[in-house]
Amino acid sequence: MADEEPGRQRSPLSRLIEFLGLRRSIVGLLTMVILVGMGEHTAEQFLPLYLMALGGGFLSVGFLNGMDNLLGALYSFPGGYLADRLGTKRALLLFNVLSMIGFGVVMAIPAWQAVLGGAVLFLSWTAISLPATMSLVARALPKSKRTMGVSLHSLVRRVPMALGPMVGGAFIGIWGVELGVRLAFAGALLMALVAAVAQQVLIEDDARGAAARDTASAAERNPLRLCREMSPNLRQLLVADILVRFCEQIPYAFVVLWAVGTAQNPGPVTALQFGVLRSIEMATAVLIYIPVAYLADRGHKKPYVIVTFVFFTIFPLFLMFAHSFELLALAFVVRGLKEFGEPTRKALIMDLAPEDRKAGMFGLYYLIRDMIVSVAAFGGAFLWAIHPSVNLLAAFGFGMVGTLWFWLRGRDLAPLAD
Repeated sequence: MADEEPGRQRSPLSRLIEFLGLRRSIVGLLTMVILVGMGEHTAEQFLPLYLMALGGGFLSVGFLNGMDNLLGALYSFPGGYLADRLGTKRALLLFNVLSMIGFGVVMAIPAWQAVLGGAVLFLSWTAISLPATMSLVARALPKSKRTMGVSLHSLVRRVPMALGPMVGGAFIGIWGVELGVRLAFAGALLMALVAAVAQQVLIEDDARGAAARDTASAAERNPLRLCREMSPNLRQLLVADILVRFCEQIPYAFVVLWAVGTAQNPGPVTALQFGVLRSIEMATAVLIYIPVAYLADRGHKKPYVIVTFVFFTIFPLFLMFAHSFELLALAFVVRGLKEFGEPTRKALIMDLAPEDRKAGMFGLYYLIRDMIVSVAAFGGAFLWAIHPSVNLLAAFGFGMVGTLWFWLRGRDLAPLAD
């Protein structure tokens, strides 16, 4: 009886902290995600307006969008290598400093060329920092809490995604586009600085003594060599993920056109109603993160990944038959449910990666996936030009193949008890 007494005396708050896996390093990570994310989404969302105001023209806006997608793919592997080489704590500090330099350039030099130059340093902060982030979750939490940790990260990321644009819009409303955006970047620089201090105080060192040297020597800078170390089970997940992401990206840029339409051919909803649909999608995702993470951590991860692949796959079909706000709302609920197993998939990548190269392998996985999937955006435009239904049915077909591939060939690790 005496052994059970401490458990009975724990407060509801301490039990909640334990349930969510809120270790000190995780709190530091989530603090960083909120602060850097607020700066990113307060300022970055309005860069197209700023570029136009500075005389950059439509080509500069298109170049910014293309650069964002390209850097998102290319930064993943260097981010993973640096996390393995330097340790997650120092790597995250380096990524924050690079972002702060980029914010400072845009804030200090009101020229569209400077905006594009500064954007190289901060535009893909999420991509370059994600491998280090996932490695930190894997290090700070036991396997039975990793999906919960990844889910909390995904959930918390959506706070600045929702609040940041409102703050940035208020800046522009008060001070105009040029001054408002520069002030927003000043705020982003300040929040990134606070985030850098917080992460250094809260995140625990991940390498001590000989372990630090071992970790540094284990880092692999050659992606081709690291690719040979990718386990067969991780390769099967990667193949399935690429096929399912084709399903997502083929219609991705055209969803708003399907819903809102054009001036010549209006769709079933207005732009404001489309904003409501996106809110429905985000609210659905937020509601499922924690309960699914709890269940996935207690059993096998593969079923949850299959379910999320199914939701990716059926969204184009729901969209194809949605010609009213109500049916579109149902389609966007399905779109939100695609987050059902996304944190579980990331946790599974970390489980299947080598213990000493988790960040590097995570970065390699995303490098391969995103470079290949970037083709889908171009192919989707040609399919849409033939007919929107051709685009949506092609997306559904890729999703079906990817889901069946993982169902038949994907593997999982047995859940481990703490």
